Amino acid sequence: MQIKEITDQFQHATDFQSQALYQLIQQQRLVALRFNALSATEQAELQKRLRQLDAAISKTADGYDGLLTIPALRLLAQHWSAWFPAETTGEQALKQILAAHDLDWQVAGKRFKLRDTSMIYGIMNITPDSFYDGGRYTTMDTVLAHVSEMLEAGADVIEVNGQTTRPGYTEVTPEVELERTIPYIKAISSHFPEAVLAIDTYKVPVMAAAIDAGVAIINDVNSFTDEPAKLKLMAQSDVGLLTMLNGRNFDFKVMTDEAHQFFEDNLKALTAAGIDRDRIAIDQGLGYANDQVKDDAQDYVIMNNTDHFNDLNRPMMVAVSRKGYMANLLGLKKDERLPMTLVSEVAMIQRGGKIIRVHDVKETRQMVTLLDRINQGYWLV
Repeated sequence: MQIKEITDQFQHATDFQSQALYQLIQQQRLVALRFNALSATEQAELQKRLRQLDAAISKTADGYDGLLTIPALRLLAQHWSAWFPAETTGEQALKQILAAHDLDWQVAGKRFKLRDTSMIYGIMNITPDSFYDGGRYTTMDTVLAHVSEMLEAGADVIEVNGQTTRPGYTEVTPEVELERTIPYIKAISSHFPEAVLAIDTYKVPVMAAAIDAGVAIINDVNSFTDEPAKLKLMAQSDVGLLTMLNGRNFDFKVMTDEAHQFFEDNLKALTAAGIDRDRIAIDQGLGYANDQVKDDAQDYVIMNNTDHFNDLNRPMMVAVSRKGYMANLLGLKKDERLPMTLVSEVAMIQRGGKIIRVHDVKETRQMVTLLDRINQGYWLV
């Protein structure tokens, strides 16, 4: 039996059906496979197994073509030796195909494997004016207690923030931001040495000090390309980059296409500066529309078009936690927004969102665990 991936053949075809199918494959993270040189018995068994995995299948001269989800492909590889004990090379071929669809985020000291799940990115605001919990955590004891709570609940990353960038924010000096963040980063690292820490900042001095203090991830709302010093600093370090499209600087006409082009250009600029692509994750910047955008229209596009960026093969952030669109549309107060936050996150995760930036770690971890199990729901008798 011969097994090979045939996804690329649709990319290069010029007919509408092939182009439409290729776009669907990219957006939904599907895999097109061809199984050739099968005996009649193997064809019957393969057809049964592909149907159990809810694959789209088509008969060929001596086998089948199949279109599978990543979870279905993983199950096919996992059970192959039991289903086809005489075809020992098939399992290895499937594992190699599966590995080609890995989605990893390399940050300092840690490699997140995100092909099959989403990660929880906990928010630790040390600010007086953040939109949701500003002023809530103002002492070392309260910060460390909250970090402990988030880690125990299943946070993969703790992000420390010393300046809000909410709409209408007031900028603080690098010195103030350093005072608000670096002592806490050092204390968190000391108390929780296994914790992966991030910082949300767009200031070079703060980035440099945070790297020295041991953070593994830098989250920049200005996408790292507004100052040459940022590119040099990132290239000389091994931290992960979370690069955001700041919509306050854009007047979109064809939003999805223009946002996609922005990330193509941004990834090219970052990698040209010597930054490995595996270190980069992307964020469309929900909540960062310019003043001309009304009724949170840009935010709903971001929630709806997440899957249009899966072809970039970089993890995308989902940052909707308790944001203002829930007040404007549904009249919800900040402390009432968790259920609709989870609904919004589910919508984006099912479209490919992988890094879930949240205030509520416990409930988000439960949601991700449930979604992962649902997405593995195949009846394999």
